[in-house]
Amino acid sequence: MRHFDLTPLYRSTVGFDRLASLINSAGSLEGDTPAYPPYNIELIGENQYRITMAVAGFAEKDIDIEAKENSLTVRGEQTGTSESEESEYLHRGIATRTFERRFQLEEHVEVKGAALENGLLHIDLVREIPEAMKPRTISINGGGKDAKVIENKSKS
Repeated sequence: MRHFDLTPLYRSTVGFDRLASLINSAGSLEGDTPAYPPYNIELIGENQYRITMAVAGFAEKDIDIEAKENSLTVRGEQTGTSESEESEYLHRGIATRTFERRFQLEEHVEVKGAALENGLLHIDLVREIPEAMKPRTISINGGGKDAKVIENKSKS
């Protein structure tokens, strides 16, 4: 089992202790995470992401996608023919079992859409930072001759 010392991260950042704890706990749960269905996470643009999951054998009606707070949950459950009506398999390598996959999303990441094509489920995400939280430039007013002076005009 691997262990990472995140002490330098705690010293040089403010307010990211939750993120560091998530990274630390993710390493310890590495063996417990399910491997089905396999997925990719792509960076499409500066603030655009795409999760692609291999869901061969599932139809759109079999997949449920739920975005709640900072979490994205994808569930799949096949509804259809029962196993008694199916053919006899000599080898069954295509997994069609029920699954649930959860993704933790950063703040301000929103799900923009999902599409199922050729056995791949594509979920598009966009990070939309509110205007109030975007960086802005602050001008510095010097104390020189152009500085305004407020005088006290109270009656004495």
